[in-house]
Amino acid sequence: MPIHEDIEAYNAAQLARDQCICNALAETIDRHLKGAECKIWHRHPVWFLDGNPIVGYSKLKDCIRLLFWSGQSFDEPGLAVEGSFKAAEARYTSEDEIRVGDLKRWLKKAIEIQWDYKNIVKRKGKLERLK
Repeated sequence: MPIHEDIEAYNAAQLARDQCICNALAETIDRHLKGAECKIWHRHPVWFLDGNPIVGYSKLKDCIRLLFWSGQSFDEPGLAVEGSFKAAEARYTSEDEIRVGDLKRWLKKAIEIQWDYKNIVKRKGKLERLK
């Protein structure tokens, strides 16, 4: 399956080293997150299931950050706490740092373990677990 054209354009706008990381992440996410909607959201590639953000990545000053919105609940090594909700991240400075087995496992958990970010404003900042 080809990468969504907006995400392809985002990746192409990165430096060569970061393009490789972004393309590898996008291809793996697309392959293992079947049925997800993907788009540029808040200027970064993000994948959604039923309107709920699941995973995305963004360019930081010195790396590409992979973010799982419900990642703190995965109980997985390799993911670090990010923010005050349930998100967790991994950071990459080269494509060879991406452990595809870990990424596939995290994506599987991202489908199974979801917090309802879609309705966080309606619930005044309170997250509820889905599924």
